[in-house]
Order: sequence, then C-alpha cells, then structure tokens
Amino acid sequence: MMLIIVNMVTMMVETDEQSERMESVLNIINLVFIVIFTTECLIKLFALRCYFFTVAWNIFDFVVIILSIIGIVLADIIEKYFVSPTLFRVIRLARIGRVLRLIRAAKGIRTLLFALMMSMPALFNIGLLLFLVMFIYAIFGMANFAYVKKQDGIDDMFNFETFGNSIICLFQISTSAGWDNLLSPIMSSPPEECDINFVNTGTNARGNCGNPSVGIAFFVSYIIISFLIVVNMYIAIILENFSVATEESTEPLSEDDFEMFYEVWEKFDSEATQFIEFSMLERFADALSEPLRIAKPNKIQLISMDLPMVSGDKIHCLDILFAFTKRVLGESGDMDTLKQQMEEKFMMTNPSKVSHEPITSTLRRKMEEVSAVIIQRCYRRHLVRRQMKQASYLYRQINYETAVDVDNAPETEGLIASMIQHFVPIAIQVEQTAEDSLLSSPPSYDSVTWGKKRKKEKSKVFKLFFK
Repeated sequence: MMLIIVNMVTMMVETDEQSERMESVLNIINLVFIVIFTTECLIKLFALRCYFFTVAWNIFDFVVIILSIIGIVLADIIEKYFVSPTLFRVIRLARIGRVLRLIRAAKGIRTLLFALMMSMPALFNIGLLLFLVMFIYAIFGMANFAYVKKQDGIDDMFNFETFGNSIICLFQISTSAGWDNLLSPIMSSPPEECDINFVNTGTNARGNCGNPSVGIAFFVSYIIISFLIVVNMYIAIILENFSVATEESTEPLSEDDFEMFYEVWEKFDSEATQFIEFSMLERFADALSEPLRIAKPNKIQLISMDLPMVSGDKIHCLDILFAFTKRVLGESGDMDTLKQQMEEKFMMTNPSKVSHEPITSTLRRKMEEVSAVIIQRCYRRHLVRRQMKQASYLYRQINYETAVDVDNAPETEGLIASMIQHFVPIAIQVEQTAEDSLLSSPPSYDSVTWGKKRKKEKSKVFKLFFK
C-alpha cells in the first residue's frame, strides 16, 4: 500500500514543461515501480497458477501491469518511428489504475463500488430505455425541426438536421442544460424572426421557421420523460442498491472479516498446509479481529466448539472458520447454505485440495484426557492400597519378630512383591548378623543394647520399603 501511495505522489509531481533531468528521474522511478509490481504479479502467478485469475483484483493488477509495460515499449517506438505521442500519454494513464488498489483498504469506497456493481444490470436496462426514447424523439425532431434558422442554441453542431446531431441535442436536453436555447429558434414566427420562403440548399423544402406548438409539446414531453422520470430512475436504483449494500456492511460478518481470517491464517500456516496444530489454536483465535476474535483465556470455549481433528492433533482451516462463524451468527436455517458457499469459494481460491478425515474432536480429546486422568488417579489409589496391605504384612512380621514368610504374603507377583522379596532378605541378614555377633562374644554394652539396635535396623528397612 505504501508503494502505491508513493507511486501516486510521483505521478502528481509530473508537469507539462518539466526539465529533461526531472523527466528522466521520474521515468526511472516509474520503471522501479513497474519492476516491483511485475515481480509481485509473477510470484503470485507462479504460486497460484491458473487460480490466479479467479480473483478479480489479481486480474486488475495483471491488466495494469501489462498496460504499463506496453507504455514503456511504446516510449522507444515513439523515438524511432515518431508515433503520435497522444497514444503514449493515453496508455501511460493506466498507471493511475494502481491507485485503485487502495480501494481494498477503504471500506466506504468498497461499499459504494459494490452498490454500483449491483446497479449495473438495472442501469443498463434503463439506458436502453433512454436510448429508445432518444431515438424516437430524434426522428421526430429531424422531421419537424431540420431546417430551423440557426440562431441562439442551434448552430452547425447542435441542430436537428442529422440523426447524430439530433442525439447530441437530446442528450443535452436530458441534463436539463440549454434546452431553452434550443427551443428559442423553434418558437420563431414569420416574418420578423424567420423566412418562410428561405431556400434550403440540397433540398426542395423551403422556409427556416419553426412550429411553436409542436416545439413546446416536443420539449416538455421529452424533458418530463427523460429528465424527470428516466434520469431519476437512475438515482433511485443507485440509492436503493446503496441502501442494500450499507445494510450488508452492517451485518455481523462481511467479506472483510473472512479476508482478515485468511490473512491471520497465513501467519500461522506459512507453508499453506491448510492445517494448524491444536496447541496453536488459542493464539490464533486471540490474534483475529472482531467479531471472529476469541480473546484469551479461550481454551474452554474452543474445546466446547467440538472442532474435528485429524492425526497429529491438527485442525483444518474450514472447520475453524465454520465454528467461529457459527459462534457469531448463531444457529439459523441459512448456516447450511452459508457453509456450502464458503466451501465452494475456498476450493476455488485454494489450488491444493487437501482431503482430511477427522479421527477425533477437541471435545472428545478433552474427554479422553479427563478420563485418562481419572483412571490414573484410581490406579494410583489402588497401588497405594496394595502397598499399604503389603507394608502392613511386612510390619507385622518384622515387629513381632517372626520369620518373614514371603511366599505367604498378600501378593507374590508385581512391583510391590518384588520390593518385599528384595528388602526382606536384607532385614533377615541384619537380624542374623546381630544374633551371631551376640553368641560369639562376651556380654558387652553393645550386646545389652542389641534389642534397640535391631529395632532401628528393622525401622530403616521398613522406611526404605516405603520410599
């Protein structure tokens, strides 16, 4: 957009009698802009191929670039073959078309152009009606006012002598401009203002007087039909369609909102895969503009939309757009039609038709995660109960100083049973070592305190089991 504005400023700088240096500098600047816009067009054409021409703005840019290049080529031809510079100037006017690209950023101008485009079929029909009226009145004027004396508004160009001149006069009258000057010679009466015996060269008709009564009826009826009815019909149709366009622009969603969605999508899907990961959905929804935007925190809202997901926890562009559109518009009978139209437009503008079959959804995935958490918690509680049961058995065996019978434990297999089989021999070994040392040596302070030490060793084994 900035390049277009700068290009517009450089075109405004041009003057009729500018120096050769100024002209060469402006030509170089214009050439740079043409190269930039041509490069942009070629990149789009290479990326989109035949789908490039499915967008009206792309066609417009392509035509402007072609005309600009033709203008440069004709500049050399003018220097070699002295072609009329008028043609060159006309073709150079195609550069002004670049400024119209700014319309894409001006919502009000787009509304006006949309109203005009909606009015074109009706305006064409009214134009045909106006031409039919002008055709009839031109023939009538040629038959009655062809030899009126040339004075006031009637001269060599504005007269009723030929069909073309009659059409020009009637077109002027349609704008309500100068009709009184055309009527004045027709109101002339002999002998003061005209001559009934005037010889008209090339014809047998005599006289150059008009017919006041016929002239008044002719002009009054034509002005009523053309200016007061037909021309006002133009205004009425344009205003009606402008009202419709304005109402559509006030709808919750418009084409601008969908274009904004795709522009933001390009930032998150730079490789044009048509998918984004579910982990990126929160940031994507927050990056959109109103009314499609879902500000953070939005995780619960996005999950409740039950968006279809494919393998890899990825979500398709259209599925997200449908869900966000449904959130804005709500449930309505037109949603199916709107969804079909959006699908058709998406398939037209996107060359790669990626097929996707969802295997789950955001809501189902959340339910699976919650279910997994619940199952894990229950299993942990089950393990804790088993651990407590085994620990209780081990505690009783150790503290009551009985032989630990691993084979009669509540469980003989699994993680806890393996822990008992590992730690119980350590406890038995500690106890046996203490007894042997007591029998092989005379009584001492250590032998007296052996019972307390044995309990401490058992307690260590018990704590080690609980870690």
